[in-house]
Amino acid sequence: MPPKPLNMFYPLCLRCSFLRSVTPKNKRFDAAALRADRQSALQVIYKPRLQDLTLAYGRALPRRKKRDMQGQEPILTGIDPTLAVQAAGLTLSALIEVQTRLRPDHLAVKDAITGYSYRQLDQRSNRMAHYFTARGVARGDRIAILSENRIEYIEVFLAAAKIGAIVACQNWRLTHDELRHCLSLVEPRILLASPRNQAQAESLADIAPVQVIDDVWVEALMGYSSSAVPERATPEDGIVILYTSGTTGLPKGALISHRAEIARAATQMLDMPADPEDAFIAWAPLFHMVSTDTVFKTLILGGTVIVVDGFQPDQLADLIATENLGRLTLMPGMIAPLLAAMRAKEARVKSVKWVGVMADLVPLDQIAEVTTLFQAPYLNTFGATETGFAPASAGHIGIGDIATSLDKQQSALCQIKLVDAQDQEVPEGETGELAIRSPALFSGYWNNPKANAEDFRNGWFHMGDMFKRGSDGGLRFVDRRKYLIKSGGENIYPAEIERLILADPRVLEAAVVRQKHHHWGEVPIAFIARKDASLSEADILAHLCTALARYKLPKAFHFIAEFEFPRSTTGKIMRHVLEQRLG
Repeated sequence: MPPKPLNMFYPLCLRCSFLRSVTPKNKRFDAAALRADRQSALQVIYKPRLQDLTLAYGRALPRRKKRDMQGQEPILTGIDPTLAVQAAGLTLSALIEVQTRLRPDHLAVKDAITGYSYRQLDQRSNRMAHYFTARGVARGDRIAILSENRIEYIEVFLAAAKIGAIVACQNWRLTHDELRHCLSLVEPRILLASPRNQAQAESLADIAPVQVIDDVWVEALMGYSSSAVPERATPEDGIVILYTSGTTGLPKGALISHRAEIARAATQMLDMPADPEDAFIAWAPLFHMVSTDTVFKTLILGGTVIVVDGFQPDQLADLIATENLGRLTLMPGMIAPLLAAMRAKEARVKSVKWVGVMADLVPLDQIAEVTTLFQAPYLNTFGATETGFAPASAGHIGIGDIATSLDKQQSALCQIKLVDAQDQEVPEGETGELAIRSPALFSGYWNNPKANAEDFRNGWFHMGDMFKRGSDGGLRFVDRRKYLIKSGGENIYPAEIERLILADPRVLEAAVVRQKHHHWGEVPIAFIARKDASLSEADILAHLCTALARYKLPKAFHFIAEFEFPRSTTGKIMRHVLEQRLG
């Protein structure tokens, strides 16, 4: 059989035999990158290293069988890989069950009215699992939910995990047509809806039968057994589908497995150490990974999830004064209202270990103020629905610090590289797209082979986010690959301009968008909310001119109130809405 072609992504490629000694069988090298004498010298240098690897490999593994008569690859003797896979497999429901045994009476989840221990939560989710089974929901089937944050939402997660079903979490802020798209995409067996969203759900009843999460239904569930449900899920089975928003186009459904959620929990525990006694306030929508991932992490660890119906500054201030919190999620645009509420209430801070996300989008003086108040570092993280916190969540900004750099620190539980348009790794200091490998990675976009083929390439997931890597290994976010301003043949990344504007203490908020231009094609336009009304366009330009090339300078400035910035449910500014205002 002829040898497989050598990988030519590297200047020197060797194919070696590792049976007795390291003997190159054939080789190829890029003559444009390496002279013939240099590649021979490198071969001599690397041979001892490869020999060491071979010896270590031989000591670590049991003896192998010889190839069989059909030329099959050798297999390990005396090992059943199926048994190993089964013994190594973990699911969310199995891990949460551990806490149910260890801490049955510890408070698992609560809202403003009631709360349930781990034993009670287990029993309630068992009843719900039996209900779903009676409705014909089987392993791999989808259960859609359209609801604000409430305890039943988490019970649905756990019930689905027990029977191997997948929860498709719907964004109640979407239009009717967008919701129809999201539901039609996943073809749920049932659509659960809170009373608040009942009318919206019933307008989509042609896609799936609707069950309202009301007192009547909750009472009816008490008629089902609270006994354990035989676990049907495997680690690679999906547990949730979360929808990615993007700046344009219809949402994509990202399937996240038990394996991925467990790895995401491990990543948080590594980068943001927590204790079983820590509570987590799930105020951000449970259809978003910021809440969902941390809910699972908290329950795996044996902590308490506090369910809050959206961002309510006064309620958050009260909880901060009374609860021991691990990570306090604060989105850009929500820090100032919370600080104002806490000042008005003269609220104390009981205990917070970590605060914030998205440091790039928050004024630096505001970060210093919030970390000082909470006596907790600000998380300088980067992640996505598809990855969780995994790419870069190891860094933080110290208490009271005015950060001089917002470079991210790579997480331990992943491998990343920065690549160009040809998937070649870029040199240090150059901009490249972040590609990642991680057990925290999602399984793919539901029923979207085109998007999967585009984003999963050569064994890596390509995020669409552009970074530069510094000499210290730090990762500097540049912008989204798909949101570029192409002006006169040059690529302009809006986030680069926004960071400089936000560094001015007189600025509350800023966003840079693109506008069509008859000569340049596109030009950058800045929207700014001022803390100091005396701040002028000339002041901002004078500052930007010291740090930016002239072609990157905004061609116009629009001063608006902070509340006029259009935001998604997670606090991100929706640039496409600002673009529409330009006409």
